[in-house]
Amino acid sequence: MPNPKKDRNSRDNYDKGDAKGPSRMRRAKKKICAFCVDKVTDIDYKDISKLKKYVSERGKILPRRISGNCAKHQRQMTVAIKRARHIALLPYTSD
Repeated sequence: MPNPKKDRNSRDNYDKGDAKGPSRMRRAKKKICAFCVDKVTDIDYKDISKLKKYVSERGKILPRRISGNCAKHQRQMTVAIKRARHIALLPYTSD
């Protein structure tokens, strides 16, 4: 007795041109780290205008996949934002 549920959900049934098929997958353009382009060695926690670009409206630090930073600069930026919050240059939450 074949399982009809398995046949219905199988990926083999989709054509390449089908809306749910593999051709639908599109790769996003890779973002370039703004700090690498400017050849920044250290991110300054006192530069509030630059740090605000990497904080959401709710006060959360934007993840690397959204900000486009490399791993090295994302870590430095996170530390800088936390330092700026600690000495009250940057709010923990939105205004």
